[in-house]
Amino acid sequence: MGIKLLIAFDDSENAMRAVESAARSFSPDSHVTLFHAAQDSSALCKMNSPELTPLFKHEQSEFCTLEDTKRELVENAFRKATEILVDNGFIENDIVTKHVKTKYDVARDIINEAASNYDILVLGKRGISGIKDFLFGGTTQKVIHGVDNVSVFIVN
Repeated sequence: MGIKLLIAFDDSENAMRAVESAARSFSPDSHVTLFHAAQDSSALCKMNSPELTPLFKHEQSEFCTLEDTKRELVENAFRKATEILVDNGFIENDIVTKHVKTKYDVARDIINEAASNYDILVLGKRGISGIKDFLFGGTTQKVIHGVDNVSVFIVN
């Protein structure tokens, strides 16, 4: 029986590189969870208050359309990632996609998920400058410093 892999995932090229690297680097008998955490902005689509400015009311429908598009992009990325893994010998029934609305922030939600019995966490490294990363800390940086008892595999 293989290891339990958690791949922090979104619809970016960086996340797809992480999937491709995991597919080449780990045993195909591993269990894989593709994990995506996103802000819950659906409440904004349902807001119907007289206090809302006319500008927001006008832009609200376009915003909600963008949310639907983003969800669709993530679902397509899940399918593509699963296909990559299966093409590399992973068993489709051992691949799980998990999409959650953030409870805290993306980094904390990844840390919490990783704590629930995974052997390895796979992360794509975001392409931001070293100075910006040092000053503000990206999601990857926050996860690396916050995760315990799970090995972390970072993909450039």
